[in-house]
Amino acid sequence: MSILLKSDPQIAKLIAAEEKRQKEVLEMIPSENYASAVVRSALGTVLTNKYSEGYPKKRYYQGNRVIDEVESLAIERAKKLFGVPYVNVQALSGSPANLAVYVALLEPLKDKVMGLSLAFGGHLTHGQPQSVTGRYYKSVLYELGKDGRLDYDAIEKQAMREKPKIIVCGFTAYPRIIDFKRFGQIADKVGAFLLADVSHIAGLIAAGVHPSPAPYAHIITTTTHKTLRGPRGALIMVTQKGLKKDPELGKKIDSAIIPGIQGGPHDDQTASIAVALKEASTPAFKKYSAQIVKNSKTLAAELNKFGFDLVSGGSDNHLILIDLRNKGVNGSVAAYALEVAGIVINKNGVPFDTMPPFYPSGIRLGTPAITTRGMKESEMKKVAAWMNRAIEEVKGEKLPEDKEKRNDFLKNFRARADRNKNLLKIAAEVKTLTSKFPIP
Repeated sequence: MSILLKSDPQIAKLIAAEEKRQKEVLEMIPSENYASAVVRSALGTVLTNKYSEGYPKKRYYQGNRVIDEVESLAIERAKKLFGVPYVNVQALSGSPANLAVYVALLEPLKDKVMGLSLAFGGHLTHGQPQSVTGRYYKSVLYELGKDGRLDYDAIEKQAMREKPKIIVCGFTAYPRIIDFKRFGQIADKVGAFLLADVSHIAGLIAAGVHPSPAPYAHIITTTTHKTLRGPRGALIMVTQKGLKKDPELGKKIDSAIIPGIQGGPHDDQTASIAVALKEASTPAFKKYSAQIVKNSKTLAAELNKFGFDLVSGGSDNHLILIDLRNKGVNGSVAAYALEVAGIVINKNGVPFDTMPPFYPSGIRLGTPAITTRGMKESEMKKVAAWMNRAIEEVKGEKLPEDKEKRNDFLKNFRARADRNKNLLKIAAEVKTLTSKFPIP
């Protein structure tokens, strides 16, 4: 930073400002975490200077002997950690990873992919019409039951009727354990490939606090940040079951990455992923992951006491989804108010939401990052109380029914919230707590 401060003080000061922000608030967006200093140290090294199009010992460019070792090490560590025979570590993020699977297995505008609707906790790349995955391939979307949980019988009936080539499980806003075995049975019954996108729960799976899809899915994709606590990046894994269904599956995915959708991988990112995978194999990481779940369950129970309407009633993993309609507060209003109060979450749609995505009825929060800081159950009780105070403070802020007036309302609300003494008082209390729990 001292070198950067001399050469580009504007960027250096912005980085310092973001570091200060991260230190002083409760980072509770469930897809965010704090990578360790060791993981970060592998980024921005001389590895960023190299082009390594291709795969270990099969490169298009010369000078990749060291890079081959780096990538091979990352692959072997992922294989061991997740118990799979094949891994591709080159996908630049989760969305390209999922797209690569579709490119490898589906014919555009012909074959079907079946995933959970975005409105019910799925991801854009699970076949949403707004995504290339829903535009280039036929998309079938399933939904949750009225109880906010997966209805496996309904999913099976839909799969039998639609006959998709790929069924996607693994979600972005689902707070319960996923029955991968049941999904595997459904996929087998219709002859589909089962793709488990475990981006949110990969760290929990690696630590053994969430069941693994490896015995039941054909392909597993995951980002390498979130609960895995690495850098931005992704893994594409083929299981024994996947290779049994198609012995060429790994080669097809390799070809889908390059030359299919990418060129050279980011070698510094690959090295950082390797470091994160090593960390995730330690007893300390297993203990950390177990605490994530303990914290999430405690926080959910405390929020229930304050009358919050938790989708599905609680949490089994790292994530909590709250429907705020019973509180009379829109998710956009709540998210901003909580940020002013020093609690960073995200607005989010909830099952059967009648509001559009930019003005959803809910919020989504999680415990990975604050658990990384060392917070435990007693701190979760404080967080729940602060959240309740913040939401109570903005209960009277009604989002206009007139769509044209909503942006102006939010602009005016934010100006008021920034000066709200009660929200700022919570932020000061949060800052006192976070000062006792340093970030890595």
